Amino acid sequence: MLKLTDIKKSYVTGSFIQHALNGVSVEFKQNEFVSVLGPSGSGKTTLLNIIGGLDRYDSGDLVINGKSTENFTQTEWDSYRNNCIGFVFQSYNLINHLTVLENVELGMTLSGVSASKRRKRALEALDKMGIKDHAKKKPNQLSGGQMQRVAIARAISGDPDVILADEPTGALDSVTSEQIMDILKELSKEKLVIMVTHNGELARRYSDRILEFKDGCLVKDSGSKNESSKAKSFTLKKTSMSFFTALRLSLKNIFTKKLKTTVTAIAASIGIIGISLILALSNGFGMQIDSYQAKALGSFPIIIQQTAVSVDPEDMMAMLENGMPKYPDVSVVYPYDKESSSILHTNIFTEQFMDYVKNADRDIVRGLSYNRGTSVNLLYKSGDSYKRITGSDISISLLPLEFDEKNIFLNDDYDVLATVGSELSGDVTDIFLVVDSRNRLDESVIKMFGLDANASELPIESFLGMEFKFIPNDVWYLDNNGFFTVNSDLSASYNDERAVTLKVAGVVRAKESSEMTAVSEGFLMRSEMMEEIVKINSESQIVKAQKEASVDVRTGMPFAEGDAGKQMLNYCLSQLGDDTLPYAVFIYPQDFGAKDALIEYLDTFNEGKDEADKIVYTDMANAISNLSSNILNAITIVLVVFSSISLVVSSIMIGIITYSSVIERTREIGILRALGARKSDICRVFNAETFIIGIFSGIIGIILSALSLIPTNAILKTLTELDNVAVMNPFDTLILVTVCIITSVIGGLIPAVMASMKDPVTALRTD
Repeated sequence: MLKLTDIKKSYVTGSFIQHALNGVSVEFKQNEFVSVLGPSGSGKTTLLNIIGGLDRYDSGDLVINGKSTENFTQTEWDSYRNNCIGFVFQSYNLINHLTVLENVELGMTLSGVSASKRRKRALEALDKMGIKDHAKKKPNQLSGGQMQRVAIARAISGDPDVILADEPTGALDSVTSEQIMDILKELSKEKLVIMVTHNGELARRYSDRILEFKDGCLVKDSGSKNESSKAKSFTLKKTSMSFFTALRLSLKNIFTKKLKTTVTAIAASIGIIGISLILALSNGFGMQIDSYQAKALGSFPIIIQQTAVSVDPEDMMAMLENGMPKYPDVSVVYPYDKESSSILHTNIFTEQFMDYVKNADRDIVRGLSYNRGTSVNLLYKSGDSYKRITGSDISISLLPLEFDEKNIFLNDDYDVLATVGSELSGDVTDIFLVVDSRNRLDESVIKMFGLDANASELPIESFLGMEFKFIPNDVWYLDNNGFFTVNSDLSASYNDERAVTLKVAGVVRAKESSEMTAVSEGFLMRSEMMEEIVKINSESQIVKAQKEASVDVRTGMPFAEGDAGKQMLNYCLSQLGDDTLPYAVFIYPQDFGAKDALIEYLDTFNEGKDEADKIVYTDMANAISNLSSNILNAITIVLVVFSSISLVVSSIMIGIITYSSVIERTREIGILRALGARKSDICRVFNAETFIIGIFSGIIGIILSALSLIPTNAILKTLTELDNVAVMNPFDTLILVTVCIITSVIGGLIPAVMASMKDPVTALRTD
C-alpha cells in the first residue's frame, strides 16, 4: 500500500549539503509493525516526515495505494495527512487549551465529520485507550503515559491507513513504554504502524519488521522479502476548517490568557472611545440644535410672495455661473439676455392656488397668514364716542389662524395673560393685543387706546374690552371734484351698516418655551375679518376713481410713464383696499417635523405646470437648519479623522500582539498542519483571534465611552447649562464595533499570513 522509490532528500546550509536520505527504496504492507532504527542523523525522522507528508522529497516517488504523489498539490498533501496518516509524537503534541476530547476530535473536525459522529468516534478511541474518564480534562492534568494514549487516540480516531510514531516511548518509563508498545502492536493488526525509535530492545520485541538506517541510507531490512499486500482504492477527502472551528480554537486560547487579552482589548479600544465620544457629542449637540430649531424655527412660516422672489440657491448658482468664470482676464464683452438669465421668479396668485393653500391638511398646517396692501381705517372708542386716531392710518397684523374650538395657535405659542370673560370667545370681531416677553408695548399702540404712553406702567385690564370701529373708504374719504381727502367729521359712520366694531378680547404673550414666535407685539385680527374689510374697501368709489385716474386721487401727484406709473397705481390701489388677493402668504406648519410634508404638498401643486405658472416659496427655517447641520457635520468629520489616527495605532498594536501569539502558538501550528490543516486554515485561526479581540475591544470601548458620558455631561451642564448633551446613537455604536473588528483583522493579517507560511516540521520542534 505504501512504496518509496529512490527517495532523496537533502538540506542545504550555506555551502554545506547534508544528504538526509540518499536513494531510499522500501515498500510496506497494509498491516504490519515496522520499527526504524539508526543513530542520530541517519535519516529516520526525515523518512517519517516524508511518509507523513510533512516534508517533501527532492527526487524519487512516494506511491500510496498505487497513486504517485510526485505531482501532488499542497491541498492534496493536506488531505493526505488528514485522511491517511495518524501521528504519534514523543512530546505528545497536544493542544493544552483544548480538552482531551477536543484534542481527539480535532482531526475529524478538519475533515468535516459531523459533531455527533466525531464525538462518538473520539469517545470510542479514548475508551479503547482506557482513558475515557479523562475526556473533559486538559492535557496538563494527565500523566505522560495518559497523554501519549490521548495522542494515539487522536491518531486512530479518523481511521487512517498509517500510524507514524516518532519516539513514542522516549519520554516514558519502562512500564508505561511497554503499555504503549502493546497498544501499537494491537493497532498493527489492522493498520500499518511505522515507529522511529532508539530502543532496539523494544523494537525487536514488538516489531514485525525492522529497518536500519545509516548516513541516509537503508542498510538493513529484516522484512524485505515479505510480499506486499494488495493495494486499496485511493481517495482523498478535501479538508477544511470552518471559521466557527477557528473561532473556538482561538477563543479557548484567549481564555487561557484573560489578563493579556483584557489589557490588549482596552488598549485597542482607545481609538473607539475617542471617536465614540466625538460622535456622542455631535449627536447630542445635533439633538439640542434640532430641539432648538424645532422651537425657534418651527414658527417660521413657508413664505410665498406675489412679488419677484429668488429661486432655489443651487439653481441660482447655476444660472449665475452658467459655465463662465468670474472676473475673466480677457478683453472681450459677452452679450446675454438679462431677462432669461434672471434669478428671480414672479408668483402669480390665483383663486385656485388660494383655495389649494386653504385646503391643506390641518395635521401639517397650523395656520395661514396673509399680507395685503391695505390700511385699515379705525376709530377708537373714548367714553361714549369714537375718535379718530391721529397720525397715519393704522396697519393691523393678522391672526395667523382661524379660530377653532382648540385655539391651537394661541395655546401652542402664547400665554393668555387676560381675557374678557372666562375664556376666549372666538368671535370674528375679536382682536388681540400682543406684548413682548417683558410685557412691553410700543408707545404708538398705547396711543391708539387713548392711554397715557408716558406712564411707567399700565394695568392689563385697561386694554381689555377696548373697542375700535372700522370705517369703509366711502365714509373715510370725501370726493372733492375727483380728488379725495380724509373726512374730518365721521359721525355719520356710526350708523353705516358696513362699519364693523372690533373689540380687544384678550392680551397674550409668547410662551417662555417658545424660542421665536410668529408675530411680534401689536394687534392680531382674524383672517375672515380682514378679508371682509378688503372686500368692502375694494368696492368703494375712491377705488373706482383711482383705477381711471392717472394721478394719485388723494394727493393729485401724477404717475410716471410706463412701468413706474403702473407700479405707483398698483400701490395706491393696494392702500385703498383693492387687493382681493394677498401679495404674500405665510403658511405655518404644525411643527418642525411637519414642514417636509408641507413642502411636499406645495411641490405637488407645481407638478405638470410651466415654469412661469409654478409657485416658488421660501423656507428660511430649512436654510438655517441646513447651514447649522453642515457646520456641525464638518466639525464632526474633522474630529473623527483626527481620532481615527488612534485606530491606525491600535491596528499596528494588534499586529504586534498577533505576531506574539503566532510565536507562542508555533507548536500548535505544527500540530494543526500534521492533522491536515491547510495554510488558509492556519491563517483563519489567527484571523479569528483578531476578530475576537476586535469584538472585545469594540464592546469595551463602547462601555467605557458610555461611562465617560456621565462626567462629560456633568461638566457640560456646568459650562453650558444644557442637560445630557452627549448622547450615544445605537447605530453609531454598531458601526464603531464593526470598524474595530475590521481594523483588528486588518492589523493581524500579516502575522496570520506569516503563521500559515511556517514549515510544519520546524513548527513541531518549537518548544
